[in-house]
Amino acid sequence: MLNRALNHMAAPRLSWLELLGLASSLGCVGVEFRNDLPSELFDGISPLEVGDAARAAGLRILALAEVKAFNDWSDSKREEAVSLMKVAKMCGAEMVSLIVRNDAKGMGDIERRADLAVALRELKPLLEEHDLVGLIEPLGFETCALRSKSEAVEAIEALGAKNRFRIVHDTFHHVVGGGGPIFPAYTGMVHISGVVEHDVPLSKLEDPMRLLVDANDRIDNIGQVSSLLAAGYGGPVSFEPFAPEVHGLANPQPALLQSFQYIEAMLNEDTPDR
Repeated sequence: MLNRALNHMAAPRLSWLELLGLASSLGCVGVEFRNDLPSELFDGISPLEVGDAARAAGLRILALAEVKAFNDWSDSKREEAVSLMKVAKMCGAEMVSLIVRNDAKGMGDIERRADLAVALRELKPLLEEHDLVGLIEPLGFETCALRSKSEAVEAIEALGAKNRFRIVHDTFHHVVGGGGPIFPAYTGMVHISGVVEHDVPLSKLEDPMRLLVDANDRIDNIGQVSSLLAAGYGGPVSFEPFAPEVHGLANPQPALLQSFQYIEAMLNEDTPDR
């Protein structure tokens, strides 16, 4: 079975406590909480209480999201990062999510790489101070200043900071960004979501098209996850759908369970000896 996990975006209408209950009912190893949902992070409850509740449920808080546009570094960005790290430390989260800028700025090759290097250099001691891992998520959109996982890995290696940074392999963004190599040894999280829209070029897919994964999926979630597992990835595989029809489910548990089970059945069929 996969190391199932849930991003709060899979059920954004649920409270933090309800998300823990949902994750537990699905046999998940952990959850990712977000600070970009309509409700306040943890609904104003102490992060210490949230951490206690997660541990009592046998769940890990895998990551807190997010530091936005982290590669557009500034003093205010430092404050934003430190603030999130303090909360992450209090609740026992393992990672903080670092989301790249997606405003069509800083796109030149030299500028893009320099901005990333500066941000990682500034973040590294902050992560060390709080004993956290920074989870970098390249986005495949054409307006994004970091589309390539290869570029992220190169920057991590140049800094000698593999112990402090990991990348997200997002199946949606991997396809939107044109594919390319995978980096299981550098991957700290896999985000999955399915797309059934066939009238839009892959490079033009948008977040609201991100559904649960079923037999109609056109972005090969099964193949991507299978390749990562075969190459040695053993971390969490977390649902992160953005489609309104998923968010609108009154009870998302049956649909999420069905999708997890479908993925696992297909993976077992593909690799019967695993």
